[in-house]
Amino acid sequence: MSAPSDLEQQKNLPSKKFFLISLSVAIALFLADQITKEVIVQTMSLGDRIVVINGFFNITSVRNNGAAWNMFAGKQWFLLLVSFAAMAGIIFFFQKLTCGFKERVFALLLLCSGIVGNCVDRLFRNEVVDFLEFHLGRFYWPSFNVADSCICVGVFIFVISSLVRPEPEDEKKSAKDTEKK
Repeated sequence: MSAPSDLEQQKNLPSKKFFLISLSVAIALFLADQITKEVIVQTMSLGDRIVVINGFFNITSVRNNGAAWNMFAGKQWFLLLVSFAAMAGIIFFFQKLTCGFKERVFALLLLCSGIVGNCVDRLFRNEVVDFLEFHLGRFYWPSFNVADSCICVGVFIFVISSLVRPEPEDEKKSAKDTEKK
C-alpha cells in the first residue's frame, strides 16, 4: 500500500484509491437501484404489496411521476432539468464542495448515484418506480427506492460534515479578503 503523495497530504485531498472505491460503491448502488426497480416492474402489478415485517415494512409496487411526496407531479422535464443542473453543479464545483474531506466526496458520489438512478426512470419510464414502504400501524412513510436512499444519505453525510468540520484555512482567508473590500 503506497503512502499518500506530498501534494495530497498538503492539500488534504482524498487519495485516488479512496475516490475510486467511493465511485465503485456509487455505481454499485446505481445498479442495485435499477435492478431492484426492474424486478418490481417485472414481478409485481401496480399496487401489489408483500408484507416483509408485519406492521413495519412492506415491498410495494407504486409509481411516482413527481418528486418527493409526488411534488411537481407530471412535470418530468422540469424535474430532469433540475436534476441535470444539480449534477452539473456537483461536477463543476466538486473540489470546492468537498474541501478535501473524504466523507464529502463519498456523500456527493452517493447523491449523484441517486440523481442518475431516478433520472433513468424519468427518461425511460416517464415515472419513478418506488417499492420500499415503512410504517408504524396506520402511519405510513411514502414509498421510496434505492436511489432516494442514496440521495438522503448523501445529503445527510454532507450536512453533518459541513456542521462538524472546520472551514479550510484558504476559505477563511478568502472570506476575510472579501469582507475587507
